[in-house]
Amino acid sequence: MGNIFKLAVRNLFRYKRRTMLTSMLITLGVVSVLLFISISGSFKALMVGQITDSMLGHIQIHKKGYLASIDSLPLNRNLTGKQVDQVIQVLDREEAVEAYSIRIKLGAMFSNFIETTNIRLNAVTPIDELKTAPLLPGRILKGEKAGLLKAGEILIPELIAKGMKINVGNGVVLVANNKDGSVNGQNFIVRGILEGISGPGGRDAMIHIDDAKALL
Repeated sequence: MGNIFKLAVRNLFRYKRRTMLTSMLITLGVVSVLLFISISGSFKALMVGQITDSMLGHIQIHKKGYLASIDSLPLNRNLTGKQVDQVIQVLDREEAVEAYSIRIKLGAMFSNFIETTNIRLNAVTPIDELKTAPLLPGRILKGEKAGLLKAGEILIPELIAKGMKINVGNGVVLVANNKDGSVNGQNFIVRGILEGISGPGGRDAMIHIDDAKALL
């Protein structure tokens, strides 16, 4: 074994040019791989951060069975008032939780009084939502960003705004069923237009949580 190492060292110093070129190629290859890993990791972290900090949040808490039927946004799978209070108590005791936002997700029919389409609604408390998703105002392409929105206002996705030719300040109506099957409609003013995000989030609109309670 010792002779093999001696021969290897002797060859390295005998053919200095070849040794230098080989070393440079190995070094360049290792640096390229490390650079690619760093760039791809940073890009992935940026994408995840953009989605979590502008839409989803880092953690979501749902009632058991909700995710299995999330496509239909079932109202009977939402947390009850007692469960919400229990979750709030746990989150308030946890020092690692910086902020949280209570949301109501529901499906509705969206109309500009000429055309009608289905839409996914996220009902939020604006102050809490801005703390939980600090990059959310950056998704607002048109309209006032300060304060996010007020009762009676709606933020609609860019996809629907373009398809139905709706601008900021236009009046629209939402029609939704509550968990008992009763139908209710309510008028809204378009506060702003949200930039689309790949996936189902491209049809997500946002209203005030008080409006959702009245609509349901």
